Order: sequence, then structure tokens, then C-alpha cells
Amino acid sequence: MSTEGQVITCKAAVAWEPNKPLVIEDVQVAPPQAGEVRIKILFTALCHTDAYTWSGKDPEGLFPCILGHEAAGIVESVGEGVTEVQPGDHVIPCYQAECRECKFCKSGKTNLCGKVRGATGAGVMMNDRKSRFSINGKPIYHFMGTSTFSQYTVVHDVSVAKIDPQAPLDKVCLLGCGVPTGLGAVWNTAKVEPGSIVAVFGLGTVGLAVAEGAKAAGASRVIGIDIDPKKFDRAKNFGVTEFVNPKDHDKPIQQVLVDLTDGGVDYSFECIGNVSVMRAALECCHKVSGT
Repeated sequence: MSTEGQVITCKAAVAWEPNKPLVIEDVQVAPPQAGEVRIKILFTALCHTDAYTWSGKDPEGLFPCILGHEAAGIVESVGEGVTEVQPGDHVIPCYQAECRECKFCKSGKTNLCGKVRGATGAGVMMNDRKSRFSINGKPIYHFMGTSTFSQYTVVHDVSVAKIDPQAPLDKVCLLGCGVPTGLGAVWNTAKVEPGSIVAVFGLGTVGLAVAEGAKAAGASRVIGIDIDPKKFDRAKNFGVTEFVNPKDHDKPIQQVLVDLTDGGVDYSFECIGNVSVMRAALECCHKVSGT
């Protein structure tokens, strides 16, 4: 039976307030309006950003909301004017939109599209500045323009990527955030060259993606830095060639890396979000004229 044009009631994990357990609720999901896509979410992952907003520390955090932004699913219906996807398409919701029309998209220097940012940052949709989620008439805010902790979600059409239907949805959900963050940092931002020595601080999803990207770029050494030694075996499968645990050394980690690499690494990537680690990541790089 078609649900196109109808309100769908489904299950969603709702964050009613900061630092309180998510609650599985029956949520009403409105049909997509013009330029919008309603997606049946089949798989979603958990990113630290979800936990950060849930903690109440996110200045843009709004409650109640439906968190989640690493997911994959199938298009259920589309609103007026949507041409790039249609019902049945396999897709990944993208918290970072790409309209290909704004000055940021056209610049070739950044992927920080501005078309719907004013709405996604406010937890609503661009068309009417309202949410498509509600519980018994009470609006529930969107999160990062995706809200994938719901069986159905509504996103802007510039915030969805069509994928090969043969791709395993339980794996490619990670392409919604962590994996492209790491690969993009290596390939697009740093442009790591063959033979480079690379340091990766933090061996979570982003760090492993950085390692894999560095390996693909031909790095000669990929040094993984983490305080959890259990991560090294898995990291080796993603291209990490050496492991350093800061807890095993009395010296600052940046000095350890400088000593290990005859003056410093060529590229370092901080994949944690810790200011002191960012400083260490900068200071472990070798000196380059003009920088």
C-alpha cells in the first residue's frame, strides 16, 4: 500500500532533553514538500557528534530532537520538483549539502554549501521553517538536516546522495560522515603524496579512514597514535604501519614522533577534537620553509 502523500507513523529515538536517555516514541513524519525527500532508514551508525549534541554542549543543539546523521536507506517518496532521486532509489542522507549552485559549491575550494544551512542549523526545513516530525501535534526538531534515528526521515533534496543499489547499506551508512571526512582530509585538503610519512592521532572511524586514504595515496609510513593499544590490530588492516601509545613515553608525544621520523612527519591528522592533541599534531610535523 502506497504511503505517498500521507503522514507516516513510525518509531524514532527522541532526545527530549540534554543528557537524558533517548526514548523510543511513535513519531508522525509528514510528507515531503517541494524540494524534499522522505527516506525509509534501514541502517544508521552512531557518531560522536550525536553524543556531543545530546550532552548539551553543542551551542546549536535543540531539544526535543531526533539525532543521527550516518545512515543509508531507500527513498519512500519525493516532493515537487525533485528530479535526482525517485521512490525506490538507494540513498545516503548527507548532513553536508551540495546544491552546486551557491558560491561555495561553485568555488571548488570548499564543500560548505550554504543553500539550506540556515534551516538545518535551526532544526527545521527550508520551505516553511517547520519540522516534518511531530508527536501528538508537538513538533520535534530535525538534527543536522538528517535525523536518522528514525525509521523515516525527511531531508532536503540537496542533502541526499543516490548510490548503487548493490552497495551494502549496512556498510555504506558510514559514508554519511566518518569515512569521507578522513578520506577527504587526505586526498582533497592535504593532498598527501607518495612516499610521505603520515601521523594519525586517534584511531576511530575518521582516523582509520585517514589511514586508508594515506595508504591509497602511497604513504611510506602511517603512524597511528592512540592511548588504546587494542586498536592497533584493526588499524593495521587500514594501512597503519606503526603504533605509538603516548602513555608509553615520558616525553611529549610530538617529541617522540619527531625522534622517530628524523625531524618530523610530512602530514599529521588530528581525528579526536582535542585542542592539546591538535597542538601536538602540529608540532610533530617537520619544519617547511614558508609555513
